[in-house]
Amino acid sequence: MALAADPVASLIDTIYIGRIGPVEIAAVGISIALFNQVSKVAIFPLVSITTSFVAEEETIEKINTKVIEAEEMKSGYIDKVSTKGEALEIVVGNSDDGLKEKGDQKESATPEDDPKTSSCEPTDITDHQNTNAPNVKIPKRNIPSASTALLFGLALGVLETLFFALLAKPLLSLSGVKPGSPMLKPAYHYLALRSLGAPAVLFSLAIQGVFRGFKDTKTPLYATVAGDVVNVILDPLLIFTCNLGVSGAAIAHVLSQYLISLIMLVKLIQQVNLLPLSIKSLQFSRFLRSGSLLLFRVIAATIPVTLAASLATRLGATTMAAFQICLQVWLTSSLLSDGLAVAGQAIIASSFAEKNYEKATAAATRVLQMGFVLGLGVTLLIGLGLQFGSGVFTKDINVKHIITMGVPFVAGTQTINSIAFIFDGVNFGAHDFAYSAYSMVEIPVLSILVSVASIGSLFGLNIVAGFVGIWFALSIFMGLRAITGVWRMGTGTGPWSFLRK
Repeated sequence: MALAADPVASLIDTIYIGRIGPVEIAAVGISIALFNQVSKVAIFPLVSITTSFVAEEETIEKINTKVIEAEEMKSGYIDKVSTKGEALEIVVGNSDDGLKEKGDQKESATPEDDPKTSSCEPTDITDHQNTNAPNVKIPKRNIPSASTALLFGLALGVLETLFFALLAKPLLSLSGVKPGSPMLKPAYHYLALRSLGAPAVLFSLAIQGVFRGFKDTKTPLYATVAGDVVNVILDPLLIFTCNLGVSGAAIAHVLSQYLISLIMLVKLIQQVNLLPLSIKSLQFSRFLRSGSLLLFRVIAATIPVTLAASLATRLGATTMAAFQICLQVWLTSSLLSDGLAVAGQAIIASSFAEKNYEKATAAATRVLQMGFVLGLGVTLLIGLGLQFGSGVFTKDINVKHIITMGVPFVAGTQTINSIAFIFDGVNFGAHDFAYSAYSMVEIPVLSILVSVASIGSLFGLNIVAGFVGIWFALSIFMGLRAITGVWRMGTGTGPWSFLRK
């Protein structure tokens, strides 16, 4: 639900902007595609490795804590037995001093020393339980990867803002919005304003990665819903009441993202000590090493979607408006299954840290089963909803006609998309603990091959079939992504090599 909340807000943005006209919705569509392309390249590797690293560190911390507690209980038991033994030696002495000492022992004995009232074992357990009582303040967790992730997220967000401030117009031109196009002005205004929220977007996603590692998905959900409710309230006020148009939609989205970041940061500070003990404790090299490997995969996975939006833009404002509506529905529904992927990733990462391969296999199997069922359900929902409900997004007859041409692809690929996304989470959860270059590199290489094949089909099918050709190529792309995901676990290679045993 947390992962779907932001796309749902974007979907509502699309509904409001669709009321302005097809040119504006087409302009916003290409701007969102560019913004998402850069944001995903910047943050997706960071979020993925953060979830796994935090899950690993928390699991190891819990194991170490249990070991220390067990040793302390054992040490306390031995000390008490030793003390009682010494007292016994004195008591059984033959001298009067021994008898006197016995009396002294009785006078100074505490309740726990009296075998009639207590024994050393229950006392130790009671003391240990008291330390976990509700009135005892639980210390903050020291998770170095959390601090590292937040620093990376903030830095990448600032860089993204500067990137769009300098290159917004050239990027729009490269995407098919040429000088003189009616889409240029609204597209540029939306992209320039939306980029101001990049630090908040990337920072909040980094925090989400930390909470996912803790297996806490409620906090990100509450924060995201709160921010998106503000976005939905501000949209009509800024777009129509203040007459800001697409700029109002961008401003509403930016404000909501900063609110989401603030809420999650406050909650995280209450649980984690974000000030590192030293610079050396920050895991910059580990993040850069794993993140760079995932970067190739992310680039390969996002280029086809951005290219598809660019090709749709070249077909005209009406076609691009229909494509934007279909794409937002496609992404929003697909990300429902991505929530299962995140849950699977966190559980699998912890299981690998515990070397509990049976639990990892069970978690992977369960989320795949759930994803398959979810994909079938969403296929029916989208197929019926978009076929008869396109009027919610636009009143333009031509745009609605083109949308109906995309419905079979948007709805029909949902099960494939679900499997592809979930295998991403399954493989990411396993890769970060395998410490194998082969297992970390193979998927990016396969993804690049998939991307090349998809790009080729996009150009070819776009020329032959236009709008339908673009969606057919995107369907091929998601099918190939699903195959590469199945290949890792299905062949029992890399971190899944234990399955062959």
